[in-house]
Amino acid sequence: VKAVGLDPRNDFNVDQILTKTDAQNLIQLCVTRLLDTANPSLSTIKMQVYFDMNYANRAELLSEQHRLLEGRLAPVVRDITDSHPRVQEEMENVYQKIVSYMLLSSGLGSPTDIEVVREVTAALQSVFPQTEMITFISLSKKNKEQQLKNLAMLVTGIRLYNKECRRGGSSIDDLPAILNEAIPSATRTVDEGLNTCHTLSHRYTALLESMQEDQHRYTQLSSFKLKEALFNVRQYEAFLCILLSDAITSAQEVEKMNVRFAATMEQLKNTVQNKVSIDTKEVFPLFVALSNLWTGFQDEILLLSFLTNIANNLQQFSEIQSQLFPEEVLTSLLEGVTVKSDEERIRETMGTRVNVSDFKNQEWLFPETTDNFDQLLIQYHGFCAHAIGVKGLTLPGNPAIGILKHKERCYVFSSKEAAYIFAQDPDKFIQLNVEKAREHAELIQLLELRHQFEYLAPYAQARNAGKCFMKPTTKCDSSTQTDTHILPPTIVTSYEWNEWELRRKAIKLANLRRKLTRAMQTDLSHMRRENSTQVYLPKDVSTQTKRDNSSSVPRPQIFLEGLRGGSSPTTHMVKVDLTRAVDET
Repeated sequence: VKAVGLDPRNDFNVDQILTKTDAQNLIQLCVTRLLDTANPSLSTIKMQVYFDMNYANRAELLSEQHRLLEGRLAPVVRDITDSHPRVQEEMENVYQKIVSYMLLSSGLGSPTDIEVVREVTAALQSVFPQTEMITFISLSKKNKEQQLKNLAMLVTGIRLYNKECRRGGSSIDDLPAILNEAIPSATRTVDEGLNTCHTLSHRYTALLESMQEDQHRYTQLSSFKLKEALFNVRQYEAFLCILLSDAITSAQEVEKMNVRFAATMEQLKNTVQNKVSIDTKEVFPLFVALSNLWTGFQDEILLLSFLTNIANNLQQFSEIQSQLFPEEVLTSLLEGVTVKSDEERIRETMGTRVNVSDFKNQEWLFPETTDNFDQLLIQYHGFCAHAIGVKGLTLPGNPAIGILKHKERCYVFSSKEAAYIFAQDPDKFIQLNVEKAREHAELIQLLELRHQFEYLAPYAQARNAGKCFMKPTTKCDSSTQTDTHILPPTIVTSYEWNEWELRRKAIKLANLRRKLTRAMQTDLSHMRRENSTQVYLPKDVSTQTKRDNSSSVPRPQIFLEGLRGGSSPTTHMVKVDLTRAVDET
């Protein structure tokens, strides 16, 4: 309905409410278009809807598969974790349920095969005997679930090891061998489909170009829906490229896992070597590694089956090509027409490129000036931005000519002339491309025009709309030269190159502005203070002279007599000097 409403040839105004007559006209146009099974445009839209609703990338598909597996096993896990057996018979029933869980979670063998059940039971008893059921029952529900997962990986690893040693595992398929055969076969099928698409797209493009060059050819071929057929083939080719890329990724993953599986198995054999007792810390991680690798093989089988199914179902939408253009009709139409492949068109323009100096206000990107040139998101799925709106053709763009960056979007061109014409007025040609997509609704998804028709964006694109694309990083070689020491050197001692040192200084100054000295005195502390003094300690000093000398004088000895008086009234004192002469000393 939206596609019919967008088509300008139907004269509907999507901004106004439809009258009853307009609604009836819209219904009639939609029914007519849906019943036109000979129109490749309808097949292309059906193809786009199918791919959009069914395709999922590796991560999404595996995540959904693991979620479904957990959902199927949830009742079994719940039955085991919620049970509280008390007698021996109940213990044995729970143990049998654990065996069933081991078998169902691994997907190795049928639960109805008695030999497989015995093999799983023996492997489980070697790592989890029934005597440990009492300990298992005492665990919390979460710990029970975790132990069940660990036991399942150990049992799977043991069974794979026994299969390698030819002691069992007869019911286990050889997944690596199956993948080694199936992946090349699937890749070959997709390659064949791509080659057919390339051939048809090259032929349709040549016929459409001949129609524009010759009026007689235009009259002859106008009745054929060549443009619609070309768009159908290009869309089928784009989807097959996605599937081929996924198949190549699967082949690379399988090759890596084969190497790791063989190395782990060899390490396990060297560790065991027919020993009677082995340390669980050595072998249990190897068993778990084997189980994880085998789960990876199972995932790749699922992915390959999914890709093969998608490729087979897409083929029905391209069958209209053989109905409209049988090989005989196409051969007769191509008489006198030169058919060029996409590679030949690109090779013809490899020597030409845009001269940037011819455009003052346009930005051009080239491999040598753009860092992530190969990762740029090119508009219109890499087709020439000029040929779509002007010629109605999907010609491959050659990035070597130059990528025009206009309003943060990148455009490529099939020739230098087309690039020059488009760059003169990009908005005009972008609008022409939008109008062409309105006439042919299948171009909206083929050319990835979701930003122009947001309400018609496919489910997968709308889901990933938030993901950003790689932006170009331009680069160029440049050099500068300056004189040495033009001005006399000025050394600023206060300069600090270290940002953290400047922060420390700033914090210190900021703290000092808020600092305030306070003091107080209490009854217990008043009149108390700490004193300290400093003195110079005495030092020993001695002197020495040339000689030692001494002298001695007589000691004076003088006696007085008669001082006390006597019998006579007059005192007569007698002084006697007994001091020896100096000469005698």
